[in-house]
Amino acid sequence: MEKRWYVVHTYSGYENRVKANLEKRVETMGMQDNIFRVVVPEHEETDLKDGKKRTVMRKVFPGYVMVEMILTDESWYVVRNTPGVTGFIGSSGGGAKPTPLLPEEVDRLLRQMGITKKTVGELDITVGEFVEVLEGPFAHFQGKVEEIDVDKGKVKVSVDMFGRETKMELDFEQIQKL
Repeated sequence: MEKRWYVVHTYSGYENRVKANLEKRVETMGMQDNIFRVVVPEHEETDLKDGKKRTVMRKVFPGYVMVEMILTDESWYVVRNTPGVTGFIGSSGGGAKPTPLLPEEVDRLLRQMGITKKTVGELDITVGEFVEVLEGPFAHFQGKVEEIDVDKGKVKVSVDMFGRETKMELDFEQIQKL
């Protein structure tokens, strides 16, 4: 089974809430090995308000959230039953599994949003170095790199949590070198 990107339909205006709810559910239900990234497609726009320039984030597809996951019955259930989710795009209903996005569609969307795949070379990290977690429930935690999986784009980091060493697997995009 390989990880693919799927599009989830949400109640309008609930995209960020669905992202937060889903990330929390992934953590509490132990689905980190099946559900990887949740992205609200947005782009930066310059806007004029009261004669002043300001930068705002606009939703590319209001009412939709992208989820990178390995589609199993369990992961499908977790996403489908997240508060604010109304269903998957590409599913005919009646229990039919959804169709994933094509890789070239995902690459184009992620590039438009400024999200591109990081490589180990770009991160400039090696085993034993310290990194900071950038996103998710452990954002701003610091930890030591234990293992690097270049093929999967993953890194295992040991974080001190409540006086105990806790190992977690993160995407390259979720960390930065200290």
